[in-house]
Amino acid sequence: MKRRDVLTALGGLGAAPSLASAQILNLAPAPIVPGPGDVLVALETSLGPIVIALKVKQAPLTTANFLRYVDEKRYDGASFWRSAKANSPVDYGLIEGGLQGDPIKLLPPIAHEPTSQTGLRHVDGTVSLARKEPGTGDSDFFICVGEAPYLDANPAGEGDNLGFAAFGQVIKGMEIVRKILNLPTPGKATNPVMEGQMLEPVVPITSARRI
Repeated sequence: MKRRDVLTALGGLGAAPSLASAQILNLAPAPIVPGPGDVLVALETSLGPIVIALKVKQAPLTTANFLRYVDEKRYDGASFWRSAKANSPVDYGLIEGGLQGDPIKLLPPIAHEPTSQTGLRHVDGTVSLARKEPGTGDSDFFICVGEAPYLDANPAGEGDNLGFAAFGQVIKGMEIVRKILNLPTPGKATNPVMEGQMLEPVVPITSARRI
């Protein structure tokens, strides 16, 4: 994977076959259940709740970081502020949320946990830590809509091949995620990579709590 800030070429990618097939056939996706040792967190948004199962055993550093933001109520008043949607006949892409570098609430960045180490993958509903260089991730995270294997670590790849640190899975509220993905994105981007992907207005995260 070349160096990128979460996603640089989403518009040129097609939807994952499994997701496309399910939507074309109008099939309901199989329910996602928490795994052993998972910790559940509810993100309350202005559009409804999103429940995440955090993979504590597989990604201990990244989940501990996320839970610190949750337990210290640093995500209260955060937002989903980005929707990167592919040019595709089905919903496909990601939404990004967090504190956007708020100096008052931001904690120090953490070490990178690649998927080659955790065994996790970027699939539909995966929650992953946003970053620039490896080891720069802090509060911002994204949720995948559709399978995104190009976000996984690729040891055979050139350059920055460590991918992103997947650490959770949405188990309830993917309809909210897809609703956010389809919101208008007329906002101004300070990073050219995100041009045409900035939500305006943003979607507030009113609270984030363990359940």
